[in-house]
Amino acid sequence: MLPLNGKHGVVISKVPVMQSGLGGVMTHNFPEYELTYCRSLQELTLLQLRRASVIVADISGDYRNPRGTLEHYYTLLNQYRDIHWIFLVSRPLYPLAVELLMRPESTLLSDMEPIEGVVNAIRAGSERAERISQTLLMPENSASEEEQECFVALTHSERKVLRLLGKGWGINQIATLLKKSNKTISAQKNSAMRRLSLRSNADMYAWISSTQGMRELNLMSAYGEFEEWKKPQQQDISPSLKIAQ
Repeated sequence: MLPLNGKHGVVISKVPVMQSGLGGVMTHNFPEYELTYCRSLQELTLLQLRRASVIVADISGDYRNPRGTLEHYYTLLNQYRDIHWIFLVSRPLYPLAVELLMRPESTLLSDMEPIEGVVNAIRAGSERAERISQTLLMPENSASEEEQECFVALTHSERKVLRLLGKGWGINQIATLLKKSNKTISAQKNSAMRRLSLRSNADMYAWISSTQGMRELNLMSAYGEFEEWKKPQQQDISPSLKIAQ
């Protein structure tokens, strides 16, 4: 049951790791908020809308009908102007988000926004927060010719293993999380190293920490660094995120 007093926030994301990460950020920085979670806009209830003072919505994922989704949000923005709407936007959706979601009550953040950006937007509130974050306005850095030549296509499984290794998980923890054997996880790690021409674990971690590695594994996002995500007991968290795919 939602509280009758105090502040209430809603986190909307279809990606479990994004949902948990955003919830962790809010719980850590804004313990006065009572949070509820939705996987999609369709799960958002009338009671949640009436109680909410802030809604953080991840719209960075791939949608079959992005305009229809954003138009639905546009309708809610017009109906619930007391809510501070914070949208996490990917580059492909940015023009459409500006067209439909730019309101005095809304803030657009990049799906690669540092944690401080989310915290500052929530703390500032709808009246003082930037309408569009500087992270979202920054031009994309195009990959250099040298980086393009070095690109190696990893399999989805190899990418997941390397990403979790880069976030501090061990082989045993990854095996438990992905419900695979230690032998399988080790094989996927070794296969990825062969594709990348890496000869040792030290070389592997150096590549993961490089600009190219962080970009290809989506470790550039500050959400991926949140401490709670490194704990193996959160076994319902999938490592595939836009801010993780």
